[in-house]
Amino acid sequence: MSAEAADRVAAVTSSRPSTPLQTSWFEFLLDGSLLEKHLQKSNPDPTPVQLIVQFLEQASKPSVNEQNQVQPPADNRRNRTLKLLALKVAAHMKWDLDSLEKGLTIPVLNMLLNELLCVSKVPPGVKHVDLDLSTLPPTTAMAVIIYNRWAIRTIFHGCVSVFSPVLLSPQLKEQAADSITVLEGALQLKKDFYVHTLRTLDLLAADAAANGETESSTAGLRISADDLHCQVHYDLGGIFFQQGCTDQPTYEKARDHFRQTKELLKKLDSTVHVHLDEKRLAGYWNACRALTGDCDPCDPQTTPYDQINSLIRAQNYQAVIEAFIKDNVSRSLPNDFRRSVLREFLYKVQQGESGLDEVCHKLCVCNAVRDALEGEILSIRFQQLLLKPSKRMVDFILEVCTRSLEKDRPSETSRRNMAGFMKTLCESLEDLSLVFVVSSHKLFMELLKEEERKVLVEQMRKRSATINLSAKPLPSFYDIPASASVNIGQLEQQLILSLEPRRIRQILIELHGMTERPFWRVNSKWEVPPDYINVILGIKDNLTKDLVYILMAKGLHCISIKDFVHARLLFSACLELVTEFSPKLRQVMLNEMLLLEVRAHETMAAEGSKERPPPDLVSRVRGYLEMRIHDLPLRQVVGEECVAFMLNWRENDYLTLQVPPSLVMNNPYIKLGQLLASTCKELPGPKESRRTAKELWDVVVQICSVSIQHKRNSDGRVGLIKQRESSMGILQRSKFITFVKKLREPLVLTTLISLFVRLHIHGRIWRTKRTPIIQAVDVEAVAVTVKELVSYALTLNPNNQSWLITQADIYFVTNQYSAALNLYLQAGAVCSDFFTKAVPPDVYTDQVEEQATFKIS
Repeated sequence: MSAEAADRVAAVTSSRPSTPLQTSWFEFLLDGSLLEKHLQKSNPDPTPVQLIVQFLEQASKPSVNEQNQVQPPADNRRNRTLKLLALKVAAHMKWDLDSLEKGLTIPVLNMLLNELLCVSKVPPGVKHVDLDLSTLPPTTAMAVIIYNRWAIRTIFHGCVSVFSPVLLSPQLKEQAADSITVLEGALQLKKDFYVHTLRTLDLLAADAAANGETESSTAGLRISADDLHCQVHYDLGGIFFQQGCTDQPTYEKARDHFRQTKELLKKLDSTVHVHLDEKRLAGYWNACRALTGDCDPCDPQTTPYDQINSLIRAQNYQAVIEAFIKDNVSRSLPNDFRRSVLREFLYKVQQGESGLDEVCHKLCVCNAVRDALEGEILSIRFQQLLLKPSKRMVDFILEVCTRSLEKDRPSETSRRNMAGFMKTLCESLEDLSLVFVVSSHKLFMELLKEEERKVLVEQMRKRSATINLSAKPLPSFYDIPASASVNIGQLEQQLILSLEPRRIRQILIELHGMTERPFWRVNSKWEVPPDYINVILGIKDNLTKDLVYILMAKGLHCISIKDFVHARLLFSACLELVTEFSPKLRQVMLNEMLLLEVRAHETMAAEGSKERPPPDLVSRVRGYLEMRIHDLPLRQVVGEECVAFMLNWRENDYLTLQVPPSLVMNNPYIKLGQLLASTCKELPGPKESRRTAKELWDVVVQICSVSIQHKRNSDGRVGLIKQRESSMGILQRSKFITFVKKLREPLVLTTLISLFVRLHIHGRIWRTKRTPIIQAVDVEAVAVTVKELVSYALTLNPNNQSWLITQADIYFVTNQYSAALNLYLQAGAVCSDFFTKAVPPDVYTDQVEEQATFKIS
């Protein structure tokens, strides 16, 4: 042992006297009995999955010949032994795919299972779907089954996120179909199966036994037909359930497989060889029964979920409402489920199904009463329902309230919460005749004390003097009838929750009638852009000021959560309001409404819509970019997103030919957009004609440059001062990155990625004759930008092989070799139909192959 090694061992043993050293992988090569002893330990270090990784990593290391050329891993005794050791560890784990998937990456597990196919004598070059499992030796058939179980689990369950982007490719779907066929064939076999153990794998090491006992019917670990069928039914059920999202009939297949799984589980004495989550199985089973209508509401074993879904399928909507009312007492259905049922009915209404409006209203009432009983805030939809309720609806609300309290002895909490709900109901109703229907109801009299009833009656009398019961809302936003209210806190809560412009104005009128203070401060989360704050707060009328501020803040919030329907309503109301008194604010709102439509269309595109923007929207974007109004507050983000919008929809002719030169000179985003559009247009031509590409290069260099100036130190020597960013760039680097992350046009992104990669490789000092300051490329900033840009691009298209290779190269040069290898493999999988074809040489170039095989190893 060298002195250095001795020092290392001494240091370890002295600092951790009670902790043994971790066993090294090569020790298992030297001692054939060591592996089994190691695996029998209670907490082996390294763990079994770590050993598999180490063995396969060492076995797949490339070699270098005398000419220093990288060669594929040698097929020698050492490497064959290492692969066999990895298989023996998996055999010790009883080929439990759950454990193997948790501990191994897809490439490693794929390598392991391919070795299993190899040692199990699976015919090479033959598709598994073309094999007759009944004619294969038991261990060979079992190897095929294990591999195809893993294949479909990986493809549809997304075991490892790095490969999830390629799950939807047609080739993978075809492979999944083949694997499903193989497994369905396995279910037809009624004989027992055998899988390799440590003993049978040891026998494989001896040539004499290689074709003997290891292929006999009694070799290996016996897996009964019922054990295997139970596991395969569960796996197939999970796959068909996943497919049901896009192919409804496959839910029935999933249901049948889960039924078989449940029946086989009851039949089995032991589930040692079956690895499944019984709670998940129960969830799958209930979901399939609900989705296929395979449940009887009268069956005592039927869950409440099954009952509700069966009633919906039978279109027995009155029974659904009855079930919701009863559940207000039992509270067995989660609120999320109840709300999802209401959303389902609302969706049916939006799709044009008639006669469901009343059902939606009644379910909304049922949910509101449930919320009230649990002390939750009432939904906006219920509050909107109270704006114009009929007497019939108020009677139904009272019926639900009465039936939702426990009959024998309601809890004090339930009584108190219901009393609060009844008061809120009275305060929310504008029609006094309906208020008196509530206040004279038996439940109201029981729950509210006499003093509370007197106060409420007095408040109603005050309201009667100010409310015109026959008034009807007029079409104009200004003509909404106002009313007084009784409780500032209640009104402020309604103000926070409401998204209905008329209701917001009504509440503000009532609040200003009660007290004079700035209600735009009620919610600290209401924010308007700093560019507009002075203009809005300069409005003299306090009510109008509050209204403009709140409508804009709520609209901006709706845009941020992609609720564009409510955002349009709120912005339209605000536009109507400010048009009457402020041309400046009118233009501000027009600009914000343009940004709303741009984001709405970009969101649709990001979600897969191929519909081009309407010509009117493109025209409005052009109009904004060319707009010049003196003293008008403009948000930078509007112009930024308009330019990105034009690039994303390939409006390159406008950016290159039609945009006024003055805009290019004065607006950095338009300048950048024009250069990108021009460069993309020039790419098909000869390199000599790519003038704008050179200009784009210069612009990006300046954005990523730092200024270096000379300064004489106190000792007389000349030193350098490095500033963070050069002022020569048309944009700060952070703003440039923000802009780039609004782009999604592949050619534009590829152009930028190519440019930054080249800049990173050739980062050097750039001199310019226009200034004495030396411009130097900030290589570190360029590296960060490349990483951000490629990572963002891959969120848009995780299957772009060029971007995958670039990301892999980034990981490689930053010494993250494992991550680089994963991405090189992923790029190869994408362009070769999951390695069913040869990887094109322009993807796996000589440089990529050298990096993936030499440096990474």
